Amino acid sequence: MSRALDTLLSVLDLETLEVNLFRGRSPQVGWQRVFGGQVIGQALVAACRTVEGRTAHSLHGYFLRPGDPKVPIIYEVDRLRDGRSFTTRQVIAIQHGKPIFSMACSFHRKEEGLSHQARMPEVPAPDDCPTESELKHSLMEKLPPEMRAYWKGERPIELRPVDLIRYLEPGGHAAAQSVWMRASGDLRRLETSDQLPLHQCLLAYASDFTLLDTALIAHGRFVFDPQLMLASLDHAIWFHREFRADEWLLYVQDSPSSYGARGFCRGSIFTQDGVLVASTTQEGLIRERSDQ
Repeated sequence: MSRALDTLLSVLDLETLEVNLFRGRSPQVGWQRVFGGQVIGQALVAACRTVEGRTAHSLHGYFLRPGDPKVPIIYEVDRLRDGRSFTTRQVIAIQHGKPIFSMACSFHRKEEGLSHQARMPEVPAPDDCPTESELKHSLMEKLPPEMRAYWKGERPIELRPVDLIRYLEPGGHAAAQSVWMRASGDLRRLETSDQLPLHQCLLAYASDFTLLDTALIAHGRFVFDPQLMLASLDHAIWFHREFRADEWLLYVQDSPSSYGARGFCRGSIFTQDGVLVASTTQEGLIRERSDQ
């Protein structure tokens, strides 16, 4: 297991302060604000800690203020409803006495029902895509300085883009991308009889990595563009079926609209054998900086 994944797992292991009250910390990696996926993942951990016998099927969150990585984040869970089939929780993340993130999360007891799903697109298998080390070797000198610093560091989630054309020839491409992803280590040694929440929380973290970036593809821009101000405004996930976060998942993303300094993106997440396990949506701020 990579050191970066070990760090992420410790970040997701919240400290219990009191009933319905938890404390999380941020990795000290030099970022000016807390990564949105971290807050989503930690908030889902807090909600899961208050539910037994049911698993999350959806969450909807709003980013209210930038998170400060230098101080802990307090997560307060409100047990809105414990029904016969569904359980609902609201989680507020707090720093400096103010909410920075709000999330509603619903849990469902396991039951049978009608089943269908969208088909996974045909793409190269992860073993046929360049590894991260190969990407670094072939792309590093072609990337903007900000992106080079990001790619050089060790990360808890391994990413393998299916198509590299946007990096080699920016501009003029459809606002869509597919990326293989998985946790950078085997999680079996950490599992208990109720292992699905761990994988859901890791996927919640990973789902924020490339989603808003999809809206930039049509414009030949990148997420670390110093002339852009980018921030996630909201994020939603629907968990459809069971999966493992340490096995390859295909994240198929597109952006139907970008307008008024907001980009809207959506994603479908498939296992390697084509099972649709989750869907995501996100709207984010995409603003040209006026101070450049």
